Amino acid sequence: MSDRWYSKAVVYCLDIDAFADSDGDGCGDIRGLIGRLDYLSRLGVNCLWLNPIHPSPGKDDGYDVSDFYNVDPRFGTLGDFAELLHQAANRGIKVIIDLVVNHTSDQHPWFQSARSSPDSPYRDWFVWSETAPADRKQGMVFPGEQDETWSYDRTAKLWYYHRFYKFQPDLNIRNPAVREEIKKICAFWLQLGVSGFRMDAVPFIIEETEPGTPASPMDFGFLSELRQHVQWRRGDAVLLAEANVEPEKLVAFFGDEGGSSNRIHMLFDFMLNGRLMLALARQDTEPIIDALRDTPQLPAGGQWATFLRNHDEIDLSRLTAEQRKDVLAQFGPEEHMQLYGRGIRRRLAPMLGNDRRRLELAYALQFSLRGTPVLRYGEEIGMGENLDLDGRYAIRTPMQWSHLPNGGFSSADPKDLVRPVISGGEYGYEKVNATIQRHDPASLLSWFERMIRTLREAPEVGDGSCTHVDVPAPRGILVHRADADTGTMLFVHNLSTEAGVVDLSSLAGEAEFPNDVLADQEYPEPGKLDKIQVEGYGYRWIRMRRTA
Repeated sequence: MSDRWYSKAVVYCLDIDAFADSDGDGCGDIRGLIGRLDYLSRLGVNCLWLNPIHPSPGKDDGYDVSDFYNVDPRFGTLGDFAELLHQAANRGIKVIIDLVVNHTSDQHPWFQSARSSPDSPYRDWFVWSETAPADRKQGMVFPGEQDETWSYDRTAKLWYYHRFYKFQPDLNIRNPAVREEIKKICAFWLQLGVSGFRMDAVPFIIEETEPGTPASPMDFGFLSELRQHVQWRRGDAVLLAEANVEPEKLVAFFGDEGGSSNRIHMLFDFMLNGRLMLALARQDTEPIIDALRDTPQLPAGGQWATFLRNHDEIDLSRLTAEQRKDVLAQFGPEEHMQLYGRGIRRRLAPMLGNDRRRLELAYALQFSLRGTPVLRYGEEIGMGENLDLDGRYAIRTPMQWSHLPNGGFSSADPKDLVRPVISGGEYGYEKVNATIQRHDPASLLSWFERMIRTLREAPEVGDGSCTHVDVPAPRGILVHRADADTGTMLFVHNLSTEAGVVDLSSLAGEAEFPNDVLADQEYPEPGKLDKIQVEGYGYRWIRMRRTA
């Protein structure tokens, strides 16, 4: 892959503890993941994103880190992790890991030392206040589960800041020692062989918190420092960041005012994700057209990461109240399906009524839009959720591999599993598993393999421009194109149930020999592009020209 390998990647996100258990203790582990790398390679994945792998008390599914320089013993050892990197590289798969450094666990030795004495060398590694800040009831990330963002520590006799839960004290980014430690953490894992990091909650990493100031300033300079440090240690390393902020603020995360791309390589496109959900809910293309139009121009080298389902809830906070209401009515109508008053804690298959045609349409659309696609484990086989589990755990159930007990995830007693496997009903492992679909050429898994292979033949999607083709079309039909030095691809997606025809003859002069490279069914040849048919929930990827 090229220096900008991430522009041509398909990123697969997984929780090690829920993927594959090699030793029968009920918890997924690194050895189990190694044993499934061939499955991922066949799927077409070339980048693994691992959710938190570090030792943790486990109060926030590993995001409360107690040691940044080790692997959670439930998953294995550093030696196991080094073997994973080696075996993944043998299959052309790069590995990135979560970098959760805006806070630590309150059990981390740094915080335990900091609270123990004002003379502790770690006292200034965290954010303190002698009095209760006036803004302590503002800025909660998890409304309904958090009461405040400042808590009193009886040992330190001070208030400490925590943007997230009270057991996750925030690190003090103003402190040069903290910055150097974060760089050291990155260097350690890069030396071991990871290809980069998914940076959690980036706006909070660079927030210079001031007690009593709800909108504290952000130091974007630290992102430039970190980018330079990471690139010097490994030239092809990538920083993939989570920054769900206003559109006008996004470009600053990629680079400085000079227009250079000297900060984050990639950002998750939360704005597009919300608009995609709205478009699917309304069966209307306008939200996607708006998203493409409103997307800020990125500096050279900057890249979006697209997704339909990620590891958290579907975040609808960037939609208006009316838009959010429409999406919830379609995809999360019951209160127990919703989370934090802003999102949906469901997987896509049940959200779309397990309609195979609609699932294909949704993922064909996501993978054809500009940027790098990110796929959550289990989505490729149409897994469901367990709404009996708390919060975000609903979509973090064990991977369903086969019809064997526990879905082939583990040989442990079901009561000892890290989380229960979905069993029985429409989404139980007895009906939905990778083995059944592996033997069915018409399965969703087989379709994903074909679709990703086709994407490999369309580098314009990752590297090129993405433009809405503004021609008269039925309300539910979206036409867009991708152009790059390698050629041009044309995409037609029908979000509605009604079949339609689009006249694209105005583009015929650009076509050498237009032909369908991926479609929901066999269609007449595109010909002069004057009668492009597409069925309800249908799609067509049309190769217009190839120059390389």
